[in-house]
Amino acid sequence: MKRFLLVFAILVLLGYLVFIAFYFKENTQETVCENFIVLIKDSFDKEFIQTKDIEDLLRKEKLYPVKKLIADINTMEMEKAILGNKLVKSVEVYSTHDGSIVASIRQRNPVMRVISHKDGGYYIDNERQRMPLSQHYTVYLPVATGFISEEFAKNELYDFVMFISNSPMWDVWIEQIVVTQNQKVQIVPRAGDFKVTLGTLEDYEKKLSNLKVFIDKGLNKVGWNRYSEVNLEYNNQVVCTMK
Repeated sequence: MKRFLLVFAILVLLGYLVFIAFYFKENTQETVCENFIVLIKDSFDKEFIQTKDIEDLLRKEKLYPVKKLIADINTMEMEKAILGNKLVKSVEVYSTHDGSIVASIRQRNPVMRVISHKDGGYYIDNERQRMPLSQHYTVYLPVATGFISEEFAKNELYDFVMFISNSPMWDVWIEQIVVTQNQKVQIVPRAGDFKVTLGTLEDYEKKLSNLKVFIDKGLNKVGWNRYSEVNLEYNNQVVCTMK
């Protein structure tokens, strides 16, 4: 008997919850949207996107929800439009019981800034995708400049930058990466008035290892302003050009 009453109580509770869900859904559909809320969930880390950007985008696409019936608001179309902003990684648009429409957004996460002679300025994110610069916010990242194709930025250069970023020494030591017109890669140190030529990025770990030995045993003893170029293109050699 007790078991029967327990099962009956559970069924009644479930029925009530289902009724409430349908009741609120039906009533919400007849509600006019009075409020549009943009939640940028990772805005404490970066501020590429502002609420006004999303509002302006939806107004342009005639999808701005305020003053429309909830039943007439196409949240999937709103999501599709918001994803058209390439600073947005993901978005979920939904309605609340009080008749508000909420857009919950996550931003892309850049790992490198590229300033290309061919394509201008942009970021490469942590998924190897190109993303535009923001009008509102600039993040401190490794900078690569010069004759850089998008394909090169997404592949070889991305791997090199991630290696540098994960190395406490090189992350601090290297200020800029330069790609010359003949596709040689150079790095510019924060200290010293010289450049380091790597050539291609093949075996860059070994080349940087040779550079570290040269820094420890050479530059730290003879001084950082003696050379105009340190060349690591050749196997197991460090070739220096005097000023």
